[in-house]
Amino acid sequence: MKDTLAWQEYCKNLAPSIQECCSRTPVSGGPAALVKQLDQELPEWQFRHRFNRGGWYRLGGVVDAAGQGVADNLETWAETALEARDGDLGQLLDDLEATPLYATRLVGSTHYLVAPAGENPADFLQLEIEELQEVRSHRLGEGDPSSLNELVDPAALPPRPHPLGLPVYRFRRLLHVGATLQRMAAQSPEPPPIQRLLNDWNHSSAGHTTALNNHWVIALREYLDRYQQTQYRAQPIAILSGKPPAFDVSQGTNELKLQAALQAFDREVGYPLAWFFHMLTTKAVPHWVAQTVVEDALAGFAYLPQRDVEVVRNWLHRPYTV
Repeated sequence: MKDTLAWQEYCKNLAPSIQECCSRTPVSGGPAALVKQLDQELPEWQFRHRFNRGGWYRLGGVVDAAGQGVADNLETWAETALEARDGDLGQLLDDLEATPLYATRLVGSTHYLVAPAGENPADFLQLEIEELQEVRSHRLGEGDPSSLNELVDPAALPPRPHPLGLPVYRFRRLLHVGATLQRMAAQSPEPPPIQRLLNDWNHSSAGHTTALNNHWVIALREYLDRYQQTQYRAQPIAILSGKPPAFDVSQGTNELKLQAALQAFDREVGYPLAWFFHMLTTKAVPHWVAQTVVEDALAGFAYLPQRDVEVVRNWLHRPYTV
């Protein structure tokens, strides 16, 4: 069994093979074609496509009116151009009026793929591959921006950006989720909320019924703290085709009516105690439900297995959200 550093090094060594898969797989083939390439390149790992998270972008570069590249990095170009004019934004805008230039953006989505690597809920590899397309986003200087930030990243954009090329796949990150969470746990004497959620999953009926990565992926963010040390934050993302089920139950509902509502929620999501985990993450279920469920159990109306009652009761004693 690999330790945390060994998994980190192992994932790093797999990166070139995954990059090669991305470069030779056309996006037009969809995620199935990507999975097929990964199976051929890394047969020891059976990656499955789990989720695609879109709606984000990165700033790109600068092109002229004909679409020819002027600079690869929009922010660096803008800072250099302003510095060359002694910080005079008005002069830069005048120059842009005379010689039109356009900013580009990388419009993207992130594909999450997983492969089992053990028996525990967090024992799986998670692969993140970005689907990117560069588009011409706006004419630089349009709208009379009052700052450099407004120049490079205005709030209002043309409704239909002009594509500058075909979308491509790009390797983003490969991690062993369990090893990553161990690194996070070393940052603080208290276990992070994501670790508590995994422990609750493991002890509950959910963990006895299905694998965590059948229903969740982990969005990881790295940042530097005030001591310039790398810190991590992990956010579970529910694998759903749309929003969580509606939970239209008023506070004060209990016993049979509450039982029926919770069972309906679990059936629609696809595993037992789903309402509890969505209470912690998507907020689809209000917190009062946990209190009422335990009160019903104490009153002798137990509609949850005892292991699940204990999970909910422990949460009431030490609440957390993720």
